[in-house]
Amino acid sequence: MLDIQKWKGNPWLVLTILSFGFFMTQLDLQIVNIAIPNLMETLHASINEALWVLNIYILVLAVFLITAGRFGDLFGIRQLFSIGIVLFTISSLLCGLSTSPLELIVFRAIEGLGAALLLPQTMTFIIRLFPSERRGTALGIWGMVGGVAAVAGPSLGGFIVSVLGWRWIFYINVPIGVLIFIFTYLFVPEIRNSAKQQLDLMGGSLGFFIVFIFNLWIN
Repeated sequence: MLDIQKWKGNPWLVLTILSFGFFMTQLDLQIVNIAIPNLMETLHASINEALWVLNIYILVLAVFLITAGRFGDLFGIRQLFSIGIVLFTISSLLCGLSTSPLELIVFRAIEGLGAALLLPQTMTFIIRLFPSERRGTALGIWGMVGGVAAVAGPSLGGFIVSVLGWRWIFYINVPIGVLIFIFTYLFVPEIRNSAKQQLDLMGGSLGFFIVFIFNLWIN
């Protein structure tokens, strides 16, 4: 387990790496909306299938977010962040290669799982690595990254779809994800909670059931 007092790394570099991962997951919440008409035409998807392409990402992300934070305490924050990046990157590639609405929905679900695994780890890293007098600034930058992703999503999505096609809104995540993974292992320290933790499997299952039923209802 990392001794924060003895760690000689640069927390701002770590924040930059984590922010790129956070940016990707938040951008995906916005950018796919722009591509819906094009992917519906290409994949011959119905309105309901298109809604599932949008909502399954948010559904899986919401369900596993808290549980993923606990997994980080158990197995290591960097390890969970890295697994999340790998899942997100591979599933983004598979989303771009999808040949049917069902394939795209399944891969979007895996993409949401990857986002859920990495997102809470970014916040934990900020809290653990930054002293109290700098933590507010770091959290402000982290929040600003999410805001930029929300604002840039529609414009960036429209540009990519019009110039390269809808599949590239997913392909663009691949080189970025690979670089984040490499830089994570080079510069981001491993942090693990020394106290024993237990997973709330019942709570997680109940949360999944509630969100799943709600998603069925709104669709």
